[in-house]
Amino acid sequence: MDSDAADLNAAGNSSAETTVLNNHAIAIQDGIIIALASLDQILNDYPSAKHTELKNHILLPGLINTHSHTAMTLLRGMADDYPLMEWLEEHIWPTEQRCMSYDFARDGTELGIAEMLLSGTTCFSDMYFFPDATAAAAEKFGMRAQINFPIFEMPSAWAQNAEEYFDKGLALSDEYRYSPLINTAFGPHAPYTVSNSSFERIVMLAEEIDCNIHVHLHETAFEVASSIKQYGITPIARLNELGALSPRTQTVHMTQLDTDSTNTLLETGASVIHCPTSNLKLASGYCPAADLLAQGVRVALGTDGAASNNTLNLFETLRSAALLAKHEAGNAATLNASQALRMATLGGAEVLGIDDITGSIKIGKQADIIAVDTHSPAMQPMHSPISQLVYTEAASAVSHVWIAGKAKVSNRQLVDFDLDALLAKSQWWCNKIAKVEHK
Repeated sequence: MDSDAADLNAAGNSSAETTVLNNHAIAIQDGIIIALASLDQILNDYPSAKHTELKNHILLPGLINTHSHTAMTLLRGMADDYPLMEWLEEHIWPTEQRCMSYDFARDGTELGIAEMLLSGTTCFSDMYFFPDATAAAAEKFGMRAQINFPIFEMPSAWAQNAEEYFDKGLALSDEYRYSPLINTAFGPHAPYTVSNSSFERIVMLAEEIDCNIHVHLHETAFEVASSIKQYGITPIARLNELGALSPRTQTVHMTQLDTDSTNTLLETGASVIHCPTSNLKLASGYCPAADLLAQGVRVALGTDGAASNNTLNLFETLRSAALLAKHEAGNAATLNASQALRMATLGGAEVLGIDDITGSIKIGKQADIIAVDTHSPAMQPMHSPISQLVYTEAASAVSHVWIAGKAKVSNRQLVDFDLDALLAKSQWWCNKIAKVEHK
C-alpha cells in the first residue's frame, strides 16, 4: 500500500505530538504491518507486491469507539430531546421490551457496523442485549470488537435474572476466547441496576478468566445523589469498596467527578470513556477529560448509542471532545488536536487492553488502517494534517478502510455488504417500532 500524502502514526504518550510522515508507504503481510518507510524505499523493497496508490490521502490508524450500544441504530431519532431517566424509563426501555430479539440486535448491529466502517472506525466496544448477535455480526463482517455482555438484576428478552445473565455471558466468553478479532468483557449496566453480590461475583470471575469490566458510572447528578441516599456513599466509592475498580475496569461517562473520585481513579488504575456528544444531547454533565489526562488517567472516546447521539461517527465525537474541553477550560490550548486524535486511536486501544496489536501504525501491529482523501475544498489547504483530521468533516472523506489488512471500504464503498438489503431491514424495523409505539 502506498501513498503520496502524509502517513500518520499515533504513537507516543498522551502529551506527545503525533508523528506525521510525508510521502511514506506501508507494507502489509498476512494482516500485519511489516514495513513503514519512504515510498521509494517500499517500492524498491517490495517490487512485485500488489499495491494501492492513494494520492492526496492521509493514512492513519483506524478509529476505536470504546463505548456503544450499536444495535440502537434502529431506535435512532425515536425519542429525542428528553432527559436521561425520562428518555430511558418512558421511551427506550418500553420499546426495547416490546421489540427486543436476537434479530433486532443482529440487524441493528449490522447497520451500525456499516456506519462505523464508512466513517473510519475499525474497532468498537459494545454493551447491549443479545451480545451473541452483536459478536456474530462483528465476526461476519471482520470487525474488531470488545463485546461486553450485560449484567442486570431485572429480566429482559435475553435473560430472566442475574444468574442467567452470568451463565449466558460466560458461555459467550468461552465461545470467542480464541477469536483473533473479538474479545469479551463483563458489562454490568450501572451501579443502580446491579447488586453488590453481582459486582462481587464479577470481580472474582474477571480475575479468574482475565476479562475487562465495562460499566456506566457517574453518568448523572441524579445517579450520584440516589446512591448517597441509598448507600451513604457515591457510586464510585461503592464500587471501590466492592473491589470492582482496577486497571481492567472501564468507567463510562464519569460526568460527576470531584477530587475524591479522581483520586480513586488514579489509585485503582481504572480508565474513563468520554462520550461528549451523548452527554451534551442528554444534558447529563461534562467529563473533564483534559484534566484526567493531565493527571495520568487513561481516557478514550465513545459515541454511546445512536439513539442518544444520534451518530456512530467517532470523528464527530473527537471534534466535540476537543471543542468542549476548550470551552469548559476557557483555554483554546486545552485538549489539542494531537491529544484528541490519540484518544480516538491509541488511547482507545490502551483502554481496551489491545494496544499491543492495534491503535497505531507500527511494525508488528495489525494493519487496522484508514485513508482520508484530502482532495476536496473542505480539506484544503493542508497546513496541518492533524488539525484537518480533528476540526474538519474528515469522516465524510474516508475513502478506504482495512482491518487486519483486509479491505472493508474501498473508494467509499463497503466491501462484502449488501447495502440495499441492510437499508431495507432498517426500514422494516422502523415500521414495526412505529406500530408498536402507537398501540
